[in-house]
Amino acid sequence: MKRVFWYFLALLLVMGAGNQFVFAANQPSTLVIAAPADVRILDPAVNFDNASWRQTYVGYDRLVQYDGSSTRLKPMLAESWEVSKDAKVYTFKLRKDARFHDGTVVDAKAVKFSFDRLKKIGKGPSEAFAPLKEVQVVDQFTVRFILDYPFGPFLSTLATNGASIVNPRVMEFEKDGDLGQAYLADRMMGSGPYKIKEWVRDQRLVLEANNDYWGGRPRIQQVIIRIVPESSAQRMMLLKGEVDIAEGILIDQYAKLRNEPNVTVFEAPSQLTNIVYMNNKRPPLNNPKVRQALSYAVDYQGIIKHVLQGNATQMRGPIPRGMWGYDENLLQYKYDPAKARRLLAEAGYPNGFKLKIMYADRVPTWEQEVLALQASFAEIGVKLEPELYAWPTLREKVDRADFDLSMGIWSPDYADPYMFMHYWFHSSNQGLSGNRAFYKNEKVDALLEQAAMSPSQQERIRLYQQAQRMIIEEPPYIFLYQRNFLLPMSKRVKGFVFNPMLENIYNLQNMSLE
Repeated sequence: MKRVFWYFLALLLVMGAGNQFVFAANQPSTLVIAAPADVRILDPAVNFDNASWRQTYVGYDRLVQYDGSSTRLKPMLAESWEVSKDAKVYTFKLRKDARFHDGTVVDAKAVKFSFDRLKKIGKGPSEAFAPLKEVQVVDQFTVRFILDYPFGPFLSTLATNGASIVNPRVMEFEKDGDLGQAYLADRMMGSGPYKIKEWVRDQRLVLEANNDYWGGRPRIQQVIIRIVPESSAQRMMLLKGEVDIAEGILIDQYAKLRNEPNVTVFEAPSQLTNIVYMNNKRPPLNNPKVRQALSYAVDYQGIIKHVLQGNATQMRGPIPRGMWGYDENLLQYKYDPAKARRLLAEAGYPNGFKLKIMYADRVPTWEQEVLALQASFAEIGVKLEPELYAWPTLREKVDRADFDLSMGIWSPDYADPYMFMHYWFHSSNQGLSGNRAFYKNEKVDALLEQAAMSPSQQERIRLYQQAQRMIIEEPPYIFLYQRNFLLPMSKRVKGFVFNPMLENIYNLQNMSLE
């Protein structure tokens, strides 16, 4: 009945959203994207997931940006920069022709305001800037960043969504000292190539081009992000030409889509990882042997073959293949139910126990993966009860440690293993900031802190690999797989460039439609 309900709901959205949106995909300057779920917060100092960044990344500018599909950095608002010999002072020269959407000049004061605001709010996005001590205005178009200590990934952090430059005029809308958070929850005050035209929650969000953008007038003048929860409805809309990009189509439908004359399936290697959060605070998951047992109970290759149709690679510890610091010799858990049962008996649970696992419809394959886990865990005496939540609710419960197990997804914001190691395992990041297993190991903390401060990549690799060997012996998470990036789209979409650091984020200003 649930599937029937969602199917008819999707049809109602198609028919009821208004004819201008149903047929918008036929217009040469309007791109229509079908997304499985809506976002909740747009403030770049607050939001911490790629679904929100789809909008904010094109609504705001940053000092630097990734160069196409590579992890190399190139100028954005900063025309050039210099780094001191001790790697603690970064000085940026700003371009002089950038304007916020209201016409205000983007200057050094705006840059300082944005980072001061980010640090004061102190939510998830600010964690990337822990080493940042102070931002100084040198002159109108020169700004200086001073760090407490050398931080290898610092330049790359400036390409993240949290480093978006916000119009200081947001303070005109401050309430009760919130620094404009309530106002920016559903608005954007940036200088990017797009701005919000309309947002009807759980139906559609419409972006319109900023035709005064310093980087040039975008060829795509309007972007409609339609909320379509059901995979089959998205597929139908893509085939009919009612949407141009479908983000939520189940992977088992891709083979047929590849044979459609007007559809292409974009595919590229990804750093997008899927893991299971195990709440290390809650018995019996506070016992490392129990976590080992569950790690051995998973049929990894079965999930990859049957659920993901082979479009993924099993993880070998926390740093994914393709990221420097990856350890080919690290222990990789394999499907071994007999060993899992022995470990449970050693932990004092010969007859197993019950656990609940949370998931959301944000990832189309999660329901099938949860069912696969349920079947595997049953073989070792662990009864797994699935719990479906709305994406925002799931995230809130994870942040409060109000769960046993939860499906999880993560992709790096910049090309550095810090994004996995420090976020996932340092005890200071417990909650949505990154350490969603609520893992704590003081020796691991010390290694991660040393790695973050070292200017030597080889030394950092050594430290990260040492930490990984400790972590894998008491796994806080079940390390499932890293996906291939797959995106079905109309063949009329041109110029899309995938960057593995920017999962589900589009280079809209450089795209066009035939």
